[in-house]
Amino acid sequence: MTTTFGRLALHTWTIDTTPLGPALEAIKAAGYDAAELRRKDFYRCYATGMTNDDVLGVVKVSGVKVAVLGVEYGWLFASDPEESGRLFNDFRASCENAVAMGCPQLMSAPGPYEGSLKDAVHHLRRGADIAAEYGLDLSIEFNSQHPNLNSVETLSELVDSADKPNVGLLLDAYHLARSGRPGRGFEEVPSEKLMHFQFSDLSPNPVTGVKRPMDRLMPGEGVIEWTELFQLLHEKNYTGHMSFEAPNPAIWERPPETVCREGVELTHNLIREAIPDFAA
Repeated sequence: MTTTFGRLALHTWTIDTTPLGPALEAIKAAGYDAAELRRKDFYRCYATGMTNDDVLGVVKVSGVKVAVLGVEYGWLFASDPEESGRLFNDFRASCENAVAMGCPQLMSAPGPYEGSLKDAVHHLRRGADIAAEYGLDLSIEFNSQHPNLNSVETLSELVDSADKPNVGLLLDAYHLARSGRPGRGFEEVPSEKLMHFQFSDLSPNPVTGVKRPMDRLMPGEGVIEWTELFQLLHEKNYTGHMSFEAPNPAIWERPPETVCREGVELTHNLIREAIPDFAA
C-alpha cells in the first residue's frame, strides 16, 4: 500500500466483538497499513487472565504495526482529584505500552466527563508533558455529542491554548458531518495541526441522545461527501494514517475478515473517485 497519502488503519472498535488476536489477524489479512488500538483492548485481555506483557506479545507476534494507541478517556475533564490521578497514572501506562509497541502516537476523545475548556487546557498540558517524556505525539478528538468539546472550533481553541508541540487535532469524518461540517468543512484547519484522521459514514437519520453513537456505516453507505473530503485531505498533504472506525452492532455481527476487507476496498474506491491517479 502507499506510504504517503492514503495509508489506512483499522480501529478495533469497528470489529469490537472480536478478541484482539483474531482482530489483528483480520487486519493483517485485509492489507491495512496499521491498527489503531484502544486501552479497552488491553483491559479485555487482562480480564481473561493475560498480563500486560502477554498482550504486548500478541501484538508483536501478529506483525501488525500500531499507528495510534487510545488512552482511557476522561482525563481531560475529570475534576475529582482521586479520579484524575488514577486516569493520569493509566495515561502513563499507555505511554509505556506505546513505546513497547513502537507506536508513535496516543489519542484521546473527551470521555464521560464535562467541564470548562479552561480546566481541560490545564489537563491537556499535563498529558502532553507526560507523552513528551516518552517521545510521543498526542492527538485530541472532538465528539459532536459532547456537551463541551463538540466542534472544530472548540477543539482548535483547546489545542491552541495548550500550545504544546506534540499535541494536534484528531478529526473524524463522522463527527465533522454531525457537527455541520461535511466534505470540505475543515478547510481552515492548518495542515500542521492535523495529526490524525478517522472515518466512517453517517446515516441520514443518525441516533440522537447518545454520547457515543454506534450507528456508523461502511464508507459510501451514508451521506458523507467523500470526494470533497478526500480531495481536501490530499490538498493538505495529509500523510498520516486514516483510521476506519465504524462501531455498529450490525457490523459486529458480520465476520471480521469480511468487514476489514470491505473497509479497504470501499475506501480505496472512494479515494480513486476523488483522486483518479491514486495508487494503493
